[in-house]
Amino acid sequence: MSKSVIVIGSGFAGLSAASFMAKAGWDVTVIEKNGQPGGRARQLKEEGFTFDMGPSWYWMPDVFEHYFNAFGKKTEDYYQLIRLDPSYRVYWEKGYMDVPASYEELKKVFESEEPGSAAFLDKYIQEAAFKYQVGINKLVYKPGRSVTEFMDRDILKGIFRLDVFTSIQKHIRKHFKSPKLRQLMEFPVLFLGALPQNTPALYSLMNYADIVGGTWYPKGGMYAVVSAMYELALELGVKFHFNEEVREIVVENNQATKLITQHDSFKADIIISGADYHFTETKLLPQAYRSYREAYWDKKIMAPSCLLYYVGLNKKLDNVLHHSLFFDVPFDQHAGEIYDHPQWPTRPLFYVSVNSVTDSQVAPAGCDNIVFLVPVASGLENDTEDLREDYFKRIVKRMEQHTGQSIEDAVIYKKTYSVSDFTSDYNSFRGNAYGLANTLLQTAVFKPACKSRKVKNLFYTGQLTVPGPGVPPSLISGEVVSGEVLKEFG
Repeated sequence: MSKSVIVIGSGFAGLSAASFMAKAGWDVTVIEKNGQPGGRARQLKEEGFTFDMGPSWYWMPDVFEHYFNAFGKKTEDYYQLIRLDPSYRVYWEKGYMDVPASYEELKKVFESEEPGSAAFLDKYIQEAAFKYQVGINKLVYKPGRSVTEFMDRDILKGIFRLDVFTSIQKHIRKHFKSPKLRQLMEFPVLFLGALPQNTPALYSLMNYADIVGGTWYPKGGMYAVVSAMYELALELGVKFHFNEEVREIVVENNQATKLITQHDSFKADIIISGADYHFTETKLLPQAYRSYREAYWDKKIMAPSCLLYYVGLNKKLDNVLHHSLFFDVPFDQHAGEIYDHPQWPTRPLFYVSVNSVTDSQVAPAGCDNIVFLVPVASGLENDTEDLREDYFKRIVKRMEQHTGQSIEDAVIYKKTYSVSDFTSDYNSFRGNAYGLANTLLQTAVFKPACKSRKVKNLFYTGQLTVPGPGVPPSLISGEVVSGEVLKEFG
């Protein structure tokens, strides 16, 4: 009789862990609170519009290929990838800059902004390539349970080239003088949930992912990846229970014996929680079996939450790209209002995704679907509809000014989503959207461990444990934790 495992949550990490455990011959059951797989990467379909509710950037295609290759599959078996060119657009206070997919064309953009910078970009990307190779192949697939894991010849030999002890802000400023180029190069680390001055320069590997790896779009949206992973899991025999909320993990003699939901109870040899780590510890486990005290969580630096708008227009916009970043106001003030003095932003930077520019299937004919995203501090209160409406009018007005066309009067569908929704839908700690900020002291062995310290058959996967926030790290997290289970319980 095969051993059994229950996975809590069907986000990217949960789906990944479930499939790797099924591949190893285990009987796998996934318990999901919501009505569809995907976790934060759920899909919203309303009035002919289709929206990705969560992640919208497809970077590091090699990580996705690695994942599907592990099961004898390819991404193309499930979905079609389109490389975006330009990759994205950045709006400044005056004018905008398109980031071309071609590296040679990008060098021309840099050179026109700052003479001599193309040569510095070459040097920077060469260094970032080394970090990407070592970081992806050697660091992120480690479970982070002991520093001895990192006693690797290539890691130790290249420790100084990895720039672990320098901030990426200093690293970038050493190469580029233009404020625009600096901000452009700092942008990818915002996916890691920390300020550039607090993020190790190791993460210039994100610039390599952006510039060399490219920005891609899976036809149908990011949910096409969720659908592919879900289909693969079903092929492997994984069983799913949707609309099933976990209420308690019963522990006896340091061993989880049963998982109780609002409808049923489930027994398994192993439990892997892909639910919010803090929620699992503080709400599902008895106090005696929690690995971390509340004081531990209080000290954690969280990545931002988001203020999101899913918007359908009754017309097509002219001269807009799939991805746009609005850096038309000062970054420092907004950053301070996220990290240093948490509050609703005074003049927010924001991001806009218009999938219908690339994919006609996601909106009715002659219409556009738009997702607006404003990064905000985790844990904010007063998350009211009036506040959300006020911010919507402000950011839409700015987009109208930059694009020279009306938007608000063309809105025929709108749904808002923010801090309180992350808490209610995902039991998200402080309503965060991305997990823990990837500061040096919250990396690898400094993250909450992927195995419970007090419950011998309870493991964790997802954005609050190793390797960290983001879609590719979540795929890796599921593989890593399944490897740890198999090592111990084989």
